[in-house]
Amino acid sequence: MDSRRRFLTTGFALGAYTMPVTRWLAKPATAATLPTSPAPGPGRVGRADLDGLWAASEEARVWDSRFGGGHWQNSLVTRCLQTRAAPMLRGTYTETVGRELFAATAELSRVVGWAAFDAGHHDTAQRHFIQALSLARSAGDIETGCYVLTTMALQTMLRGFPEQAADMAEGAYERGHGHAAPRVLAFAKLAEARAHGRMKDAAAAGTALAQAELLLDAVRPGAHDPQHLAYFTPERLAADAIEIHRDLGQPHAALSWNRYAEPMPAGRFTRAVGIRHAVLASSHIHAGDLDRGLTAAEHALGILSTVQSTRAHAYLYTVTADLQRWPREPRVRDFAVRVHTLVGSPRR
Repeated sequence: MDSRRRFLTTGFALGAYTMPVTRWLAKPATAATLPTSPAPGPGRVGRADLDGLWAASEEARVWDSRFGGGHWQNSLVTRCLQTRAAPMLRGTYTETVGRELFAATAELSRVVGWAAFDAGHHDTAQRHFIQALSLARSAGDIETGCYVLTTMALQTMLRGFPEQAADMAEGAYERGHGHAAPRVLAFAKLAEARAHGRMKDAAAAGTALAQAELLLDAVRPGAHDPQHLAYFTPERLAADAIEIHRDLGQPHAALSWNRYAEPMPAGRFTRAVGIRHAVLASSHIHAGDLDRGLTAAEHALGILSTVQSTRAHAYLYTVTADLQRWPREPRVRDFAVRVHTLVGSPRR
């Protein structure tokens, strides 16, 4: 547990978010920073360039979800951000193209930041998230800023600062309301629910989770719905609801959500499914069911041992600690050995 606490705090500076978050909440759109007419630069930016950036972001999200933020493939999207997107910002483009260029680069920076966080490079992640929020602000794109700030709130919550995370997620929702699509707002409410869950505030967590469900249900075919958030489905919400109720000390409620999360395919959402099994294992353990807890734990280990994710492996260490309710049980000792063999020990 000491190692897990180090994972939650080392390399993360909460104060680094104070100024950029405050600035975005005060004035989330500053489109005046974009040129109103073409300006000289390294090249003219067009639709094909924008499509390439969005495609790079989507490819990076898929690789990150399947193989973890530590996979070598994620270095390619970092290179794309540095060598393709950044020079385009200094290029020649119309105001319309410029707005989308800044928004696409913001999403690319957000994806790079999340991969860095998942791999345990917390200061690097923060720099990319701050950059992404600034780019969204320059694009005058409140919806993108809402999504980026929600991601920052999730990082803050997972780093061990749930109270501040709840405020950030609530701020993202309030600023995004009236501008962002229902799926984006639902994501903000889910992040808020997760933060309240970590604080053991059942009433606030339940209210935010219910709002997230309603917003996700409000998504309609043909309506505006950002493609880069398509992964956030009712199944994904259910998987997070399991963790919320586990954190609230409500293992039976957590287990009841599992049937709604099961359709999420492991081949596409490998890390998320592995984490779900780990949280499910902890829920069974907290309910006093060693057999089901170990079964779910073995599923989690089998999946997450293929993923290069410091964050996901922390869930396995949590399960190992939870299993110490049965310290003399041979199967518990065997599982701890297998975790050490397959994914190593917590970072020191």
